[in-house]
Amino acid sequence: MLPIFRKEIAGFFSSFTGYMVIIVFLLINSLFMWVFPGEWNILDSGYAGLETLFFLSPWVFLFLVPAVTMKMFAEEKRTGTIELIYSKPVTERGIVYGKFLASVVLILLALLPGIIYYFSVYALGETPGNLDKGGTWGAFTGLFFLASVYVAAGLFSSSVTDNQVVAFILAVLLCFFLFAGFDSIAYLPGVKKFDEFVIRLGINEHYKSISRGVIDIRDISYFAALVIILNEATVLVLISRFWKKRS
Repeated sequence: MLPIFRKEIAGFFSSFTGYMVIIVFLLINSLFMWVFPGEWNILDSGYAGLETLFFLSPWVFLFLVPAVTMKMFAEEKRTGTIELIYSKPVTERGIVYGKFLASVVLILLALLPGIIYYFSVYALGETPGNLDKGGTWGAFTGLFFLASVYVAAGLFSSSVTDNQVVAFILAVLLCFFLFAGFDSIAYLPGVKKFDEFVIRLGINEHYKSISRGVIDIRDISYFAALVIILNEATVLVLISRFWKKRS
C-alpha cells in the first residue's frame, strides 16, 4: 500500500494536479466570501462567520474530487499501466487504499490553508474572537469526512470504466446522490413515515450534525462505514477484472 501511496502523492505534485486542487478550492471560496457581492460575502453580510465556506465547499468538492480521482483506474486501464501494478507484490486492497489515502491527503492539504479564513474572520468581528470555535472546527472535520466519501465514490467510479470522462460523470452523479439524493427521496409521497430514516442515509444530515460542533460517534461511524463499503466495492471490481484476465 505504501508504494502506491508514495507513487500517487509524487504524481499529484510532479504535475499540476495537486496544485490545481488547492488553488481552485481556495480561489472559488475566496471569490464568494470576499469578492463577489451578495449575502455570501462576509463584508456585505456584516456577520463574521464561515457559513459561506461550509455551505459552498461540499459543492466545490462535488466536482473537484471526481476530477482528481477520474484517472486513478480509468487511465491506467486505458494505457495498460495497471498491469504493471498487478505485477508488483501488492494486493488489490493495497492498491485501492493506497490511492484512497493519497487522495485524502491531497484534500487535507487543500483544507489546511482554510485556517487563514478562520483567523481572518476571528479578527474581523466587532468583538475579535467572537466566533463559534466548536462549530467551526466541527465543520472542518465534517468537511474532511465528506470529502473522504467523495474520494471513495470517485475511485469506485473510475474502477468500472476505462474512460476518464465517464468516470468523472459517474462520480459526480454518485456523490450528488449521496449528498442530496436521500433528502429529495424523503419528500416523495409515501415516504413521510420514514423520512427521518431516509434523510439519515445521506451525507448531508451527518455533515450538518458534525458542523454543529458535536462530534458524535454515530456520525463518524457513518462516514467510516460508507468509505469502507465504497472502497471494498472497488476492490471487488479490481478482483473481478483480474480473474477475467486470467480466464
